[in-house]
Amino acid sequence: MTESNKETNEQIVEEQSEMYEHHRIVADKGQSPLRIDKFLLYHIANASRNKIQQAARAGNVLVNGKVVKQNFKVKPDDVVSVVMTYPPREVEIIPENIPLDIVYEDDDIVVVNKPSGMVVHPGFGNFTGTLLNALAYYFEQTGATVDNKHGYLCHRIDKDTTGLLLIAKNEIAQAIMAKQFYDHTIDRKYNALVWGDFEDDEGTIEGHIGRDIRNRKRMSVYPDGEYGKEAITHFNVVQRFGYITLVECKLETGRTHQIRAHFKYIQHPLFNDVTYGGDQILKGTTFSKYKQFVNNCFKMIPRQSLHARSLGFVHPTTKKDMFFESEFPQDMKSVIDKWEAYVETRNME
Repeated sequence: MTESNKETNEQIVEEQSEMYEHHRIVADKGQSPLRIDKFLLYHIANASRNKIQQAARAGNVLVNGKVVKQNFKVKPDDVVSVVMTYPPREVEIIPENIPLDIVYEDDDIVVVNKPSGMVVHPGFGNFTGTLLNALAYYFEQTGATVDNKHGYLCHRIDKDTTGLLLIAKNEIAQAIMAKQFYDHTIDRKYNALVWGDFEDDEGTIEGHIGRDIRNRKRMSVYPDGEYGKEAITHFNVVQRFGYITLVECKLETGRTHQIRAHFKYIQHPLFNDVTYGGDQILKGTTFSKYKQFVNNCFKMIPRQSLHARSLGFVHPTTKKDMFFESEFPQDMKSVIDKWEAYVETRNME
């Protein structure tokens, strides 16, 4: 791998990484009383006073398990915990007139139903045509009040994954939502078509996820936990088609490519997932008619068969429970319908 290719791959994966970081600091026994904001500035590299103040206002700074204000004074042996957001790689985001499917909007947040093929944030190789480019234009045209011109991402989904995404209009809302994502209180469910059948109707996949050593555009599972970050995916069977299965996934963690890497790990890669080997005919017969049927399905959904179906959270300002659900995109619905017809035909033979 050349140095330039290595940098490209690292940038691609970096753009999909988590959008917040957690710090846990134990004050020394000789710590003299010191304001929490000054204490954190000293202990967290590259932290700004503004980011620390935002975290405090959002309730993301805790001492000994209790939320504190920014004038709290740290004492010896205090355990300080903070969740901070950090921005993606800085690039110029030019407003572009790209249609958006806005599911919900108020003064603090926007929920968007993202189509396949749309990158979330501009980055290497994708400087235009992204969700943030579209949002910048949308906010400009509607006169929405945002701290910046394009809003703040609260999480990401892959370019070819469809479904619901949450965007904050101000940094405080983003910081509050970051804490919910970190605490795993966000209710996210995905639907995926995966290769093979399952003995049980439900299951859990566990295994640390980190960059693949041989291919840095891909993630791998490290079950011994020697590398990567903890990842837990719960799933249940929704519909069986014999050679492939429609499953619903609920995430306890939000790692890059988590569902795709986890199902590859248990030898059930996502249907037509090129990166993880799902674009091969992995289950079924050797008859040419069946092979043609699968290849036709691949043409109908030329991407990994993954949809971010639902999203639930507590509103950052009103504190009300919010829940949104998105129907299958047409390509995924068409493939499911085709497999249903295939199974019905086989059962009649």
